[in-house]
Amino acid sequence: MSDTLRDQLLGLGFKPAPKPERKPDSRRDGRPQGKPGQGRPQAGNKPGQGGKPTHAGKAAAGGQQRARKPRSQEDIDLAKAYAIRAQREKDERIEAERQKQEEARLRREARAKMEALIKDKGLNDPEADIARHFEYGGKIKRIYVNAEQLKALNAGELGVLQQNGRYILVTAALLAEAEAVFPPGVALKIDPAAPVADDPYADPQYQVPDDLVW
Repeated sequence: MSDTLRDQLLGLGFKPAPKPERKPDSRRDGRPQGKPGQGRPQAGNKPGQGGKPTHAGKAAAGGQQRARKPRSQEDIDLAKAYAIRAQREKDERIEAERQKQEEARLRREARAKMEALIKDKGLNDPEADIARHFEYGGKIKRIYVNAEQLKALNAGELGVLQQNGRYILVTAALLAEAEAVFPPGVALKIDPAAPVADDPYADPQYQVPDDLVW
């Protein structure tokens, strides 16, 4: 627009158009561009770099201090006493189990010797019909004998051995040998010098009918 025309317009009352403001060039001030609110993070806010410790951090630090607290001599002595006692009890259990197994082994061996000793030497009569009752193992047991065997048994000339749940009638001499090898195997041994009252089941009047259930 020429100066003459502008002057004419100004004379008529027209105002010149305002000049647009120029925004500062962000590339010239050297500041990084970004969205509002995304400023540079402060050094004190970085995790692990400065700043006040968190509650969890305090708790962890306190736990470490307590863990590092040395034990007193009394605590150490008490712990040693418990350890010694536990080891002694363990040794006693092991020894008791060892003795138990050893006793079981010796018992098996002694029983086997007794069985070998009395093999084919039993005097049981298949035709015997007299029930001779006696006590063995806290229970009343019986063995069938004939009249002659009953008299000899009550006189101590015969005896009874227990073998695998069976009762074997043997001579007094063999009974003594078996007793020396395996005493628990002796089921009935009559002492001729003992009073008859010591063996109440020796009297025939105490014979129990075969149909009676014990």
